[in-house]
Amino acid sequence: MTNLMKHVSRPVTLAAMTAAGLLMGMTAAPSAMAATGTPAPECVEYYQSWRYTDVHNGCSDTVSVTVEYTDGQWAPCRTIEPGGRATFSGYGTNGNYVTGLRTCDPVSGA
Repeated sequence: MTNLMKHVSRPVTLAAMTAAGLLMGMTAAPSAMAATGTPAPECVEYYQSWRYTDVHNGCSDTVSVTVEYTDGQWAPCRTIEPGGRATFSGYGTNGNYVTGLRTCDPVSGA
């Protein structure tokens, strides 16, 4: 019976370790809503291509924005001066399109 327990416990232990690793990865990653603020002002516009997403700040104030993609990923927060531009990743060959721009905190990256 002891030998049987060794064979049963290995798969159970492996499954438990795998599940724990997956859960830790999920808790370590910030949620999409925690990473963003409000929608970016309308005076902040973007143009996307397969390689780049260009963001232009047409506002009279400095803004910090992030880009949300269809796969749920967020770009790093970038601060753009009035009239300035920033370049983010494009949608790539797999069609990971931009779904919107949101304000963010450049100090925390959220």
